[in-house]
Amino acid sequence: MSRFDNQTVLVTGGTGGQGASHVRAFHAEGANVVIGDIDAERGAALADELGTRARFARLDVTDEGAWSAAVLAAETAFGSLNVLVNNAGVQHPPATIEDTDQATWSRVLDVNLTGTFLGIRAAAPALRRAAGGAIANIASTMGLGGAAHYAPYVASKWALRGLTQTAALELGRDHIRVNTIHPGVIATSFIHEPAAGATVAIAEFYSPEPFAVPRLGEPADVTRLLLFLTSSDASFITGSEYVIDGGLLLGPALQAVTA
Repeated sequence: MSRFDNQTVLVTGGTGGQGASHVRAFHAEGANVVIGDIDAERGAALADELGTRARFARLDVTDEGAWSAAVLAAETAFGSLNVLVNNAGVQHPPATIEDTDQATWSRVLDVNLTGTFLGIRAAAPALRRAAGGAIANIASTMGLGGAAHYAPYVASKWALRGLTQTAALELGRDHIRVNTIHPGVIATSFIHEPAAGATVAIAEFYSPEPFAVPRLGEPADVTRLLLFLTSSDASFITGSEYVIDGGLLLGPALQAVTA
């Protein structure tokens, strides 16, 4: 028996590098999957690839009505919603605080923070109807320290920590667990391609050479942690933060000692 047999999982940003990895892995573990994304073409294609246990729901996470429709689609198609993965997020061109316009600030906070707030609010009644479940909020190592030129993104990911812990306290007695994952530099287009309006990608600022594990992360690294945290194996874990960054936040590692 697979870990997610007879369970339904909604993943936002489900067509992206990390999102698609999560969707495929949950499906492989027996779950029904609802792929939430604004990219209808890629979302429908992924759902078609996976087959009868997959559905695409067009979901702009800043749209309260779209959230209601996505949750309803999950319950209508599969009978329940058991896991929510708030994975959708946006980056922005690097700029100092003084050079960051308010529209950029608002857009990043709307997607990365308000989108997660709306998701928790929309999914909580469905998870309660399912007698409990799990919510995983995908944050960032930028939510654990400052990062010059990325104030909106940093602020959004720091705020996710407080939102997650508050949700864990409010929903725990309903048997709903809420945790945060903080990936480091993961090898996806999100960090390898410049944000709209930018000429430099996030990856340009980070070399893995000093990391204790000297490589970029892969989406599958994050996916494996996500599967654990949203499964019954993690039934005693809520309001917690999990860093998966190869040692980026630790600082430079010693070079290997040769025999």
